[in-house]
Amino acid sequence: MTPALTPALFINGQRCMAENNAMFERRNPLDEELASLAPAASVADMQRAVECAAAAFESWRDVGPGARRALLLDAAERLEARCADFVSAMARETGASAQWAEFNVHLGAGLLREAAALTTQVSGEVIPSDVPGNLALAVRQPAGVVLGIAPWNAPVILGVRAIATPLACGNCVILKGSELSPATHGLIVDALNDAGFAPGVVNFVTNAPEDAAQIVEAAIAHPAVRRVNFTGSTGVGKIIAQTCARYLKPAVLELGGKAPLLVLDDADFDTAVNCAIFGAFANSGQICMSTERIIVDESIADAFVERFARRAGELPCRDPREGPTVLGAVADSRCVERCNALIDDALAKGARLVTGGKSHSALMAATVLDGITPDMQIYHEEAFGPVKGIVRVSGEAQAIACANDNAFGLSSAVFSRDTARAWRVAQRLQSGICHINGPTVHDEPQMPFGGVKASGYGRFGGQAGIQEFTDLRWITLQTTPRPMPF
Repeated sequence: MTPALTPALFINGQRCMAENNAMFERRNPLDEELASLAPAASVADMQRAVECAAAAFESWRDVGPGARRALLLDAAERLEARCADFVSAMARETGASAQWAEFNVHLGAGLLREAAALTTQVSGEVIPSDVPGNLALAVRQPAGVVLGIAPWNAPVILGVRAIATPLACGNCVILKGSELSPATHGLIVDALNDAGFAPGVVNFVTNAPEDAAQIVEAAIAHPAVRRVNFTGSTGVGKIIAQTCARYLKPAVLELGGKAPLLVLDDADFDTAVNCAIFGAFANSGQICMSTERIIVDESIADAFVERFARRAGELPCRDPREGPTVLGAVADSRCVERCNALIDDALAKGARLVTGGKSHSALMAATVLDGITPDMQIYHEEAFGPVKGIVRVSGEAQAIACANDNAFGLSSAVFSRDTARAWRVAQRLQSGICHINGPTVHDEPQMPFGGVKASGYGRFGGQAGIQEFTDLRWITLQTTPRPMPF
């Protein structure tokens, strides 16, 4: 048996074990082999991490942008240098393919480099004042300690995103690793530590699944924690939002999605099929932006479905530890059970299975269901797996109505050769992100990333990220005597 990966907590610049040396296991989703053995932090461990971060903030906030930039750029290089370690860890902990892991590492490094560029973009403005001699400034300053909670599905991208811009803005951070990928998240912190961040600036906590609620609440409740960001399911996001509301803590929440991909009657078939295949089946559909509903005009639906299903059926699916693949393992048996139930429900209500089908292991083939209707669970519910539905509509108005007939609103896409028409459609889609003639899965570090409706609120990336992780203050300087009324 391959030895388990063994991450450590990282608090105040030191790798350490949890209080009482408690540990928890993460097992490979394919064969239940022990993948990692990680510290199960206590509430006291989390509180110590917050207090160390708060102490470090007093000096880190005054470090100049050039020094912060240099550290973040160095961390990006060190992250990429560990690519092989990330590939191995992700295959073992979450069943991810090497292709997906490598993409994670390179985009994660890009996020650090973009954060480095933002260090000199934390700016303000002079606001004209009616008071003679009064210099009035709107100034952005670091907020304090930022708690970042990252998921397992894109662990490097989302782990880095949780902390990179906060660091660039002068905050100290705590990354709470996912219970499904603790070793992968630990490698991120190793890279940042090797870059030379001062003790307490970057901290890392892992916890057993059963302790997650109390660990997170302890962090949010601590007065030193001034911002919270969470990427994950809408259900858990609501709990995070409620907890933040109780303690009046601002939060950035990037939650679930049900991304629609609209294929209008004048779409370029090759482009639409290629983008739909990538958006639907990258990382076995376990991406918040994954194409979940493919909405096709009925006049072209037969031809589109035939071509899309043929491509989907050709996608390789195997254990990523054995070599290159597109579809690796899904994260756990819950995904298999959820997707199987969605298939059963759709077929019982009249859908047609075009390719793929139910699975009895974490290796799930690309599956396409045609004839999806609103009475089927898959029409509304996030599959978060490689099971995708085709919805046939008549005309542009029906396509828009179908796309918006959902609680979620993260990503979307529309395909048409008439770009002005596609632009009009895009403006009517209820999503934080829309790509015209491009896949629903698309991320760049400098873009404002986030959703609407049940997909959350707040934005990561670029100037939007600076606004989320700084406090905007009004500061005045009276340069001449100011008469008082009494």
